[in-house]
Parts: sequence; C-alpha cells; structure tokens
Amino acid sequence: MSNRFVVVDLETTGNAPKKGDKLIQFAAVVVEDGEIVEQFSSLVNPGREIPLFIEELTGLTDEMVRDAPAFEEIAPKVLTLLDDAYFVAHNVLFDLSFLQEELVNAGYEGFLGPVLDTVEMSRFLFPTYDSYKLNELAIREGLNHERPHQADSDAYVTAELLIILLKRLWNLPQVTLEQLHKLSGGLKSDVALLLDDMLLEKERTIEELPHSLERHRGIVLKGFENKKEQTTPSSIPYPHQDEEKEAMLLKAFHEYEKRSGQFKMMDSVFRSFSDQKHALIEAGTGVGKSIGYLLPAAFFGNERKEPIVISTHTTQLQEQLLNKDIPYLEKMLPFEISIVLLKGRSHYISLAKFEQTLKEEDDNYDTCLTKMQVLTWLLETETGDRDEINLSSGGLIYWNKIKNDDAAYFQHKSWMNYDFYLRARKAAQNADFIITNHSFLLTDLVSEQSILPRYDYCVLDEGHHFEKAAGKYFGSSLDYLDIRILLSQFGLYEQKQYHYQFEQLIKEKASALKLESRHSFEVNQLLGEITYEMDEFFRTVALLATKKVKNSSAMSRITYRLKEEEKSKEWSALKACGERFYFLIKDLVDYLNERLSAFTKIDIVLSNEQKLLLQEVSAFRNDLEGLRENLKKLILKPSEENVAWIDVDVRAPQNSTTIYAQPITIAEQLKGEFFNKKKSVVITSATLSVKNSFDYMLRELGLNEENCNLEQIESPFHYKEQVQLVIPNDLPEINSVSVDEYVAAITEHIISIAEATKGRMLILFTSYDMLRRTYHLMKESGLLEDYVLMGQGITGGSRTRLTRNFQRFDKAILLGTSSFWEGIDIPGEDLSCLIIVRLPFSPPYEPLTEAKCNLIQKNGGNPFSEYSLPEAIIRFKQGFGRLIRSTQDRGFVVVFDKRLYTTSYGKAFLQSIPEVPVNKLDINETLDLIEKWM
Repeated sequence: MSNRFVVVDLETTGNAPKKGDKLIQFAAVVVEDGEIVEQFSSLVNPGREIPLFIEELTGLTDEMVRDAPAFEEIAPKVLTLLDDAYFVAHNVLFDLSFLQEELVNAGYEGFLGPVLDTVEMSRFLFPTYDSYKLNELAIREGLNHERPHQADSDAYVTAELLIILLKRLWNLPQVTLEQLHKLSGGLKSDVALLLDDMLLEKERTIEELPHSLERHRGIVLKGFENKKEQTTPSSIPYPHQDEEKEAMLLKAFHEYEKRSGQFKMMDSVFRSFSDQKHALIEAGTGVGKSIGYLLPAAFFGNERKEPIVISTHTTQLQEQLLNKDIPYLEKMLPFEISIVLLKGRSHYISLAKFEQTLKEEDDNYDTCLTKMQVLTWLLETETGDRDEINLSSGGLIYWNKIKNDDAAYFQHKSWMNYDFYLRARKAAQNADFIITNHSFLLTDLVSEQSILPRYDYCVLDEGHHFEKAAGKYFGSSLDYLDIRILLSQFGLYEQKQYHYQFEQLIKEKASALKLESRHSFEVNQLLGEITYEMDEFFRTVALLATKKVKNSSAMSRITYRLKEEEKSKEWSALKACGERFYFLIKDLVDYLNERLSAFTKIDIVLSNEQKLLLQEVSAFRNDLEGLRENLKKLILKPSEENVAWIDVDVRAPQNSTTIYAQPITIAEQLKGEFFNKKKSVVITSATLSVKNSFDYMLRELGLNEENCNLEQIESPFHYKEQVQLVIPNDLPEINSVSVDEYVAAITEHIISIAEATKGRMLILFTSYDMLRRTYHLMKESGLLEDYVLMGQGITGGSRTRLTRNFQRFDKAILLGTSSFWEGIDIPGEDLSCLIIVRLPFSPPYEPLTEAKCNLIQKNGGNPFSEYSLPEAIIRFKQGFGRLIRSTQDRGFVVVFDKRLYTTSYGKAFLQSIPEVPVNKLDINETLDLIEKWM
C-alpha cells in the first residue's frame, strides 16, 4: 500500500482529559509500503501526580516523567508525523480524542485526517479469533510484545499488527473487497477510504480465484469438495493384546507412557459394544479416556460397519476431540475413518438468507460489522457453524436473520448445493464417527423427525451431565424476552417487518390467492392485544414469585416453585391471564394458517425473496404454535409428573422472567426412549460413582445393573505423594454465623494461604453472592496488591479467557462458581492450591431438588442419602479433580467446610475421592505445612 500510516499509542493518568487527565507517554510508529520506516517515543510531564494504579499498570513513575518535556514541546513533532497520514490505533477513539484534547490545549487545531482502528479491522478480518485485546492478538500472530501498557511497545506491536491486517485485506478476492467496501461506510473508522485505494489498484490487475475458493451468486466462499469414498478393509480385528495396543499408541505419541487403565478401558468399551450391553465407566483423571473409547469404537464400527455417535456435554470437549484426539487416533489406526460434527440446524448459516440481507441497507453498526465478519469467514469455513465466529451481542441478533431453519418453504434452489447443514447431514449418513452434544442428541430424541442417521452404538462422554441435560429436553419453558423478540420479528404493519412484507405479497397476488382482505388495522390490533396480555401475564408471574419468596427485595434473583394446589388469588389470576394470552395467539395462528395455506393450494410463480419471506412467516407460525403448547403444559393444564418454577431477576423483572417445567424424574423416559432402543450406550466420566458404588447414577439414568458393565478405572496419578488435603479447625461452622462473619473469617485464611503459596490459587464457591463478597473484601484488605485477583462475573470474560489470563500471571488468584467446578484444565505450577469454600449441596428449596426429595420421601425413601448427598459428592469430586492434571503436579486442597469431619456423612466425601493425607489444622499449622511441603 502506498499510503502512509502513523500508529499511535498513549499512556495517560486516566481516561477523562476534560476532567484533568493528562498524557504521560506518547509513541508513534510510521508504516509505509508495508514496512516500519520510523519510530518516535517520548515520556511527557503531565504536571500532576501519576495515580498509583496507573503506575502499577504502566510501570511509569513520577520520578521517570519529572524531567520529561511537557506536551506543548513535542506537539510540533507529533503534527509533523501525522501530516498527510492515516491515524491508526488499537481502539482509536480513545487515543484520538485524548490527543485532540492535548493538541487543542496546546493551541493547535488538532488532527483532521482519516483514522483506522486495528480492533475494528481485526474483528472483521479475523472473525474466528476469541479475543481482540492487543496482547492476545500479538500472541496469536506470533508478535513479541515485551512491555504491554507502555506506549512505545504497544505502538510497535500495533504497527506490526496493522501490516498483517493490510496484507490480509489486500489478499482478499476483489468481489469480497467490493462487498466489504459497500458495508464499510457503517464503521467507526475510515476503512471505506482505505478500500477505495485498494480497489483502484486492484482494477489494474486481472484476478483469478484460487482453486480453494469459488463464487456463487456474487458471494465467494471456500469450495465444497466432494471427498472421495474411502475404501475400508473388510475387517481388521480389535487388538486384544496390550502389546498390540502399545505399538499403535507409539505411532501417535512419541513420548508415550504406558497406562494400563487406558487399556482396561479400551477392552471394556469393546466388550460392551460386542455384548450389546450398556456400560458405566468411571475413568480417573489421567487415564486418557478419549483415546480409551475412540480406539475400540473405531475398530468395532469398522468390523460391524456401524456408525458410532460420540456425545459430549461441552463444546470445549468437542473441539478437543476434533483438533487433538482424533488426529492422534488417525495416526494409530490401520484404516481410514470419516468424522462429522453435527449440531442443531440454527447453528448453521443460510447462505440464501445471507445473500438477501446483503441487499438491505438500513444497517446499524453491529449489523454492518457482522456482515463483514461473515464475508471473510466464508472464505475459510468448511462447516458454516456459528460457534466458529466471534459475534457481538448485536451480531447474535443479526445471526437470527441468517440462521438456517426448517420452515416448509425452500430457499433458492441453487443454494441447496451449498447448504452447510444439509452437507453435514449428508456426511453424517456415511460417517464412521458422528460427534455431537447431549443437547442435540436429546433434541433429536424428542423431535418428530430424526436428524441423526440410525445408530445403535453411542458413547456419552461427560456422562454425569446427561440426566440433567435430559431433564431440560423432556421439559418446556416460557421466557419473556424470547417471546418479545419473537413477536417483534413479525412487527406492527408500520414497522415494515414480516407483517408488512407478508401483506404486501398478498396484495400483489390477491387475484390468484382469492383471499378475503383483512385490514392491517385488525391485525395490528390483535398484535397490540397479544403484547398487552403477554406483559400482563409475565407481570403476574413476577408478582406471584416476589410475594411468595421471603426477603425477595433483598435478593437480585429469586426462584419460586409453582404449585397449583395452593389455589391462591395470584395463581387464579395467572391462569386467567394465561388463557387470554393463549387464545389471542390462537387467533394470530389461525390468521397465518389461512394465508399460508392459500399459497400451497395453487401453483403460483414466486421470486426467491418472496419464497424466503414465506419461509420466515411459516417459521414464525411454527414458533407461535410451540409457544401455545408450552402455555398449555406450564399453566393451563400442568402435569403432576412435572415440577414447574419461576425464575425472576428482581432488578428487571419485566425483561428477565422465565417459567420452567420438567419431569421430576426422567429415569423412565430415558429408559424407554433411549436406552431400550439402543444396543449399547457407554457412559463415561471421571465422576460416576459415590463411595465406589454406581447405584446413584444407575437410578438417575433408569438403568439396571443386570444389563450394564460397571467399571472403575483408577487414575495413574500418585495422589498420596502429590496432594495434601487440609481442613482448617479454626474456622466457624458455616451455618452457625452470619454470611458476613463467615466471609470475613475465610478471607483472612485465603490471604494467609495466598501469601504462602504465592497465589496460583483457584477458589471454588457454591454461591455467587459469597464469591462477590469475598472478592471485594480481599481487594479492600490491601494485603494482596502484588496479586492479580480474578472473579467470575466480576472481572469479565468467559471461563476460557479467565483461565487463560490466570495462567499468564505468576501471582494469580481465581474465584469461580458453577462452571468452574469442572472442565477447566490448569496443569503444572500454574495451579498449586485449590480451595473449596463449602460442600456443594444444592439448596433444599431449589425447585427440582425439593420436588425430587418430596417424591423420594413419598415413596418411602431417604431424600438425603438417595439424592442430596450423592449429587453433592459427584460435584465435590469434580472440584477436587481440578488440582492434579499430570504426574508432575503437586499441591494443596483446602476445604473450609468442617462438616467433612464433624458429620457422619462427611466421611462419604473423603471415601469417594482418591486416598490422600487428610490434615485438620489451624491456620499457623497450615502455613507451616505449606512451607515444608512445597
């Protein structure tokens, strides 16, 4: 590129120049012809003290800037650098507005040229990256970022990033560049100007698309290769001897350590498939369970010509299987295998809908940027799967417009050959392995039309989640925000959404359709009544919950179990509202049915856009039918077999109120609908047993021991040598003091232990409220200023991002709840201490827990020993498993809950984890042990 780009980064005393914040460092790097040609950096005397937190962040002190020039002295140099150039920065609005203020204060006009933002450019040029922070992008692109938060280092790395972005932009197909150019006017920086210049230069050359890309209806995308049929040997026997397995593993793993437990698991999986029996296999951490089931499943599928379905609970495990474990497996096997990842239809893009939306021009910022992301993503995606692309919240709203769905009307016929969803389904018909997740597997199970091909053999990894996941799919829900968004898609006539477009189409085809005209006012009135009744219905729902829950005003979120037998005024009002809402929706469905059926009765010529509109209206009608069905199940005719509850955010009850219902127990449904219909299902996890017994899991899943192979495979780790478990004896009983007193007591312990272990600590909570209080008390103490504190839901970021940041700092403390009890993997010295704040019992008033316990009691059982205790033990085992992830790991598990030794059931927790030394110590003894042992 012949343009001149000046990449700027500033360090400042704060982010409000109008309130007196000043510059403390200016840095600029000049890029010309794709190369760095000049650098300038200067410290700046702000004429005021640098705040402590800025000093910690940047490493710049008052002493360092004392003899530095004032900004007025370097302003002429700054303006000379910026003359006739693009102003570039990472998050340009901050740097530019701050610099403008400084220039104006120094008596200059300020910068008036074009600007580029490397955050914005990265978002649409690297649509699949999970973070656009400068240091994360630097790592991803292999750039050396020595001193983050110092202007000269930040500016240099941003300049290197800009060069990469410009090259990436230049190498895009011309058609894609033209489409990006049309959309770029909606961006915040001057990408449109940059693309103007690029397209002028490109016009001088004749472009041929690379073989990997193809163009269809004006959109360039990665070519759809027809993979050749694999020739599979008729039958290669399973390697029953350990030596044979070892030889295969050595082909894939150069530093392979023999694990007898892994061989034991392989044989158990193969035997279960061969004997057509179900299996529960608990494989301890480090067994290598993914290869432990993949290898025997591959041999069995090859021998019997049977597809094997692998289902996981999390997308992280799916990614690990696809990107790590299966490539290893392919090196090991003496035959080829085909693998398909299959998800629900809405995960895939509809290219026909995307083509249509590219013609729409009334876009907001998020929509413009997301369209640009999709255009560059299509050049590389082989799956068309939404999970690959990093969408903003506004981008997710746009995705709903372009997602694939199963409405009755077809998209443009020529797009059928490019349909990612149909392609995945077709590939699944001939695949050896179909990888999916529990939610899709269960959706497929309860849907009228199966999407998965016929299969008789299945592995459920992370199997301890299957029963809870199944509860949701045999249940139903009503969510205020979802319904409001659904109705807004149809919209009032004057809003020119589907309602307006549909009526325009009917008017255009009126003579052929022979439909009785309905005035738009009538339908508008109906929609108004539906919206009013929806608001009334959910207002009544929220009122019922807040009235029934004690101290609801002091809580941020409340849950209340709906019990029809109460016969209260509120319940009667709720049913009356529900009936009015139900019949109004029926009126709208009838209106849509009448009009949609008119199109199916006659042979009528429709454009592609009109077919897509009918597809959308039909999908909307189907969603309304589903809404009506859920209203009936939840409110009008609730089943005694179900437990229903209300979930309300007290801070915004109007926008976040949901009603849920699901079967109290789903053992019989799973048995009848799933396990009895499959020849062999292998359920595996690191946590399936309680006190070395599978009784709890068998009961929850509806399985019986006679038709099950039960296998416990111990971890190869030496827990006795690797772990010390400590139960402090100088903390109060958790239920004997107030929450504030308990938080104060544990915070003192956490601070002392953190100083002894130098951080590297994960703290698991069962309550977000207690996590938040502890985090703020740790911060306020001022005793952990050298440590990086990260709190789930407080410091921001996903679980993956928090975990990655935790590993990046030497002295880090991570506070987590719910999802942090499992699935995070922090091997080595990054994690040396795990604190479990309290035993993870579900609250007894939690609706599902309460209903399950009531049912067990009604049947003459013991709710605590049959449900509450085993459920807590399974979760405790998951939490305990976070610490030791390899044979080299060593560390401490500290459990603050004294019930481990003061109650009879406490032993059950200790009997369910690997045998480790248990120490009951006060804080000083604990610190001595840490010092000696570490």
